[in-house]
Order: sequence, then structure tokens, then C-alpha cells
Amino acid sequence: MARLAGKVAFITGGGGGIGRATAERFAEEGAKVVIAEIDVSRGDAAAESARARAKNSGGDAHFIHCDIREKSMVEAAFAETIERFGKLTILHNNAGGSTLQDGSVTDAPEEEFWRAIKLDLYGTFLCSKIGIPHIIKSGGGSIINMTSSIALSAVPGRDCYTAAKGAIAALTRSMAVEYAKQKIRVNAIAPSVTLSDRVKKLLEGSKDIEKLATTHLFGLGLPIHMADMAVYLASDEAAITTGQILVVDSGATIW
Repeated sequence: MARLAGKVAFITGGGGGIGRATAERFAEEGAKVVIAEIDVSRGDAAAESARARAKNSGGDAHFIHCDIREKSMVEAAFAETIERFGKLTILHNNAGGSTLQDGSVTDAPEEEFWRAIKLDLYGTFLCSKIGIPHIIKSGGGSIINMTSSIALSAVPGRDCYTAAKGAIAALTRSMAVEYAKQKIRVNAIAPSVTLSDRVKKLLEGSKDIEKLATTHLFGLGLPIHMADMAVYLASDEAAITTGQILVVDSGATIW
């Protein structure tokens, strides 16, 4: 039996990288998947790919245009999810990312700080705020946030991104305690360098990230590695796993 049969997942930033890989894996494992994505062409393509991967698993995928920084769009996206699939049991707060404008506290533009905070942290907060009541009505489920290994170990020159991802790690733990009574598990995945298209561009322009890449024991991670962890966290196999920051980093944080 498919590991996510009967489950309905909402994935933010599902048009590419980790989000798309997760949407494809969720559909393969029988979930009905909503891809909430700001880029229409990427979102459509990801939904089509996920539907193709579903085959006979019972999985499905649907794209909804959504900017997770805009409350009205998030509310509409969840409403459409419920209307289409009847419930919500998995929320994957995946949307986010750093840019080459990041830097140290004294050098980074204030605009970059607020960009990271609003997209990564506020987006996670807002989607959780609006999505959790739907998960409660569905009888519980799983929330999967995305933090980063840099929230756990020091990496210079990325203080805006570090601030946002560190806050998400803390928020994950407090949410896990807060909503356990409603049968909601809350965990976070902490990747290190993951070779999505966006990160490949960062690798080209950042010596700090290039140096970090050399410390990975099994080589750099791929989006599928994060997606496979997300499948576990979304499934009933993780029935008592909550409040955890699961580091998927090819060993980069241990040496």
C-alpha cells in the first residue's frame, strides 16, 4: 500500500527544487498534492510531473497560484484545497531561500533581511496559522517546516538567512508542543548544500558555500534526498516523531 494513501498535502514553493521533488514523491506514495507556487509556469509543470509520477498509486496533484506572503492568497489557496480534496493532513512549508545579497549583519542590506524574514519565516508562520485549523478538522496530521543546517552551525556571510532559518527551528519546537493535543506532529528538515537550480547559482558566486561543499562526507545533497525525508515525516511511520530538527546534510555539521 502507498505510504501516503488517503492523505492531502499542501506544499509551498512546490514548483522547483526540494518542493517539486517532494510533490512528485508524495504523489508517488498516493497523496493528493496541492502545489502552491508563485511562478505559474513552474507550478503547472510541477503539477503535471507529479500527476505523471502518481500512476496507479491513487495520488494526484493540482497547482494553485499563491504568494505565501499575502494572507488573502493563502486563505484562498487553502479554501480551494479543501473544496477540491475535502481535507488537509500534510502541510509542507517549503518556500524560501537565500540570495547573493545576503551578508554579515554589518554589510547585508536591510531590505535583504526583511526579504528573508517575510518569505521564509512569515510565510511559514502564515501558512501554519491558516492551515492548522484545517488539519485539526481533518483529525490531525503532519507539518514539515524547512530550516537549514546553518541554523545549527555557524556559516559566515549569510546572517539574514540564518536569522530566518534559526527562527523556524525554534518555531517548529513550540508548535510541536502547542498542537500535540490536536494530533498534529511538527518537524523540520535541515538541509545543507542541496543541488537545486537555485543553489547551483549560489555555488557559482559564493566562496563560503564552495568551501562548505567540500566538507560533505557523501557529496552534495539532491532535492530527492530531502523529499524522501519529507515522505517519512508525512507518513504514519513517523507517528511519534515531533518537535525534531532532522539534519539531512551528508555529514557536514559533524566535522
